[in-house]
Amino acid sequence: MRQIVLDTETTGLEVRQGHRLIEIACVEMLERRPSGRNYQTYLNPDRAIDEGARQVTGIEDEFLLDKPRFAEVVGEFLAFIDGAELIIHNATFDIGFLDAELARLGPDYGRISDRCTVLDTLAMARERYPGQRNSLDALCKRLGVDNTHRDLHGGLIDAQLLAEVYLAMTSGQVAMDLGFEQPTENGAAIQLNTRIVLDRRPRVLRASEDELAAHEGRLDALDKSAGGGTSLWRQQDTAQANG
Repeated sequence: MRQIVLDTETTGLEVRQGHRLIEIACVEMLERRPSGRNYQTYLNPDRAIDEGARQVTGIEDEFLLDKPRFAEVVGEFLAFIDGAELIIHNATFDIGFLDAELARLGPDYGRISDRCTVLDTLAMARERYPGQRNSLDALCKRLGVDNTHRDLHGGLIDAQLLAEVYLAMTSGQVAMDLGFEQPTENGAAIQLNTRIVLDRRPRVLRASEDELAAHEGRLDALDKSAGGGTSLWRQQDTAQANG
């Protein structure tokens, strides 16, 4: 199975206000393991970056002046993702911007959904952790994914972290060694040295002596509240021991 973990950065939040892509980053996984084949490019959006987006990404307008426009990289980008399952956090946002860029180039390019299926990890997280914060940073903290190197939002770093989060949500125990390189001047593909360790066996955590003692104390309190009789919980433990 071929999966592409994808992240984008943009000039602002609203595609309907004419905001544009300024970075696309993809990490390829084959059979749930990073292949080492990745795609990343910065883009000249032909417009200014909103101050809020600049603070989040750290990308300045001047940095993008000599970068390619989307029309110049669309062929290689579509070839990279073609036929894959895209894994995206808040997919509606990224797909909306990608489809808008394709629409600017004419009807022959179609939509992302014509080429790929899409899995939204934000929707997955909201179903699994209802009522909790499910941002990428929150999920990293909840699932034990190290994101201490993420000072700013960057497409490639975020895609790599999302790969770890996705594997942790769907497989259990995951460990990845990250070997990031600096982007090249023209935003060409960047390779990552990645190691994944998957353990599909369930992890058994046994109670310590202190925890067992606290449990027994709690059962004693339940017995007392039952008028000196035996609580239902202790009756169940006795029945299981005798069974």
